[in-house]
Parts: sequence; structure tokens; C-alpha cells
Amino acid sequence: MDDQKINELAQQLDNAWENRQPIAPLRDSAGLADVIDSYAIQTRWTEMRLERGETIIGRKIGLTSKAVQQQMGVDEPDYGTLWGSRYFAAAHGRAEVPVDLFLQPRIEGEIAFLMGRDVRGPHVTPQEVLAATEAIALSAEIVDSRIENWRIKLVDTVADNASYGGFSIGAWDHQLTETDLRLLGLLITKNGEPAAQGIGAAALGHPALAVAWLANKLSSFDITLKAGDIVLSGAVAPTLPAVPGDVFTLEMLGQPPLTVMFT
Repeated sequence: MDDQKINELAQQLDNAWENRQPIAPLRDSAGLADVIDSYAIQTRWTEMRLERGETIIGRKIGLTSKAVQQQMGVDEPDYGTLWGSRYFAAAHGRAEVPVDLFLQPRIEGEIAFLMGRDVRGPHVTPQEVLAATEAIALSAEIVDSRIENWRIKLVDTVADNASYGGFSIGAWDHQLTETDLRLLGLLITKNGEPAAQGIGAAALGHPALAVAWLANKLSSFDITLKAGDIVLSGAVAPTLPAVPGDVFTLEMLGQPPLTVMFT
């Protein structure tokens, strides 16, 4: 796919983001078929936003569930970029999220990493990830799609910045770097009722393995995972739809809860 087409599709996604008007799947409307082209579109879209003052504060990993990979017909995760304009800081464990920023939002519970030093592939191991991690926290990711009715395949979601919407982070905890993250349980309640649950092993078998995959994948694009980057390591519980007025509380053993209110 030539540069002009990549620019055109990145602009379509940016318009959909800004105007909150979904578009048809790019695989249908533009014949997008190559995931390398999809990453090029994602990169160009990020560049467009950076030119307007956006910031990059980390990365997100998607498709870490084997079941979802099988559904998508792929054998590895994907990644997107965390744009600072959609970071919703939690005050005293509570974050307010204006739902009208989004098209069709859903919420996921994840384990977030704060990198303490640079990590660069192509041969990064989970042990090296943990050694380079400053702290770990509970995270709520808001996933959203510019593709109408979530009719996505891999090429669509990669181009669409891995369906990034926004995120919030709980309290950072250095001691969690020494915990077996596979066994960390997470419970999400929605409007006071239990709605989803999962464990750390749902993220590619181990959240640190997911981050290692990211570091190695980024190196193929000549990108380094940098000190200070936040990494969302992938959903560990089923995704839940969100509408105005919904209140989600995420709980993980030994950690203060994180509440996200859609206003």
C-alpha cells in the first residue's frame, strides 16, 4: 500500500475519532489485507496526533487471549499506542470518564507495568521485563472501535490503534514485581453486581511474557520500550460494554480498588 493510501486511511480513522462517527471495516472499504500496512496506518495516525500536540505515554497489548486469537485467525497479539490525552487519572481510587468521548466503549481489567529502564528486543525474556519494571498496578482500559458495530478483523483493529479508547491506573506497587502475576485474580463489578473475573495467566500465560512479546515486536519497527513507559499487558477478564451512568469497580487481592465512572 503506497504512502498516499496510508495517509488517507489514517485520516479516515482520525476523523472518526474526532467526530465520533464510525466507518466501515477498512478490509472492505479499502481492501486492507496486510497487517504490515495496518501498522503503517497506525503509525501515521499517531504521527498526525503528535503534530497536533498529542503525547505518547506507553503501549497497550491486545489479543493476548488464545480464544480471541483463534476467533481472529491469528497466532500472536497486537499492540497500540497509549495517547496521553486519554489517560484518566484516578483520585483516591476513582476516575471519571466522559462517555461522550467515545463511539462504542467497553471496559477491560488489565495488569499495567511501569518500566524503570529501557528494554529493547529482539530477544527480551519475561525475566528481563520484570527486572526492568519499576512497579505494577491494576488498570482499567477503555477499548473503543472506530469500525462500525465492532465488525473488526486483525487488519482493522491494528490500523485503529488496537481499538484504543483510554485508560486509568490504580496505585503503583513495586512489590508486585516479585509476585507470581499468573495467579493474581481480578474481579470487576458493574453497578454493584459482579460482572467479570479472571487471573493474570489470561494475558498470554503470564503478563510479563506479553510485555516481552511487545518489546520484541517493537524492535522489528526499530522502537524501544522506554523507561517511564506504561504498558497495559492485555485483558485478564471478559470485556464489558459501558453506557452513561455505569460504575465499574476493579479489585485485585492486596491492592486498593479502582473505580471508573462513566459520566
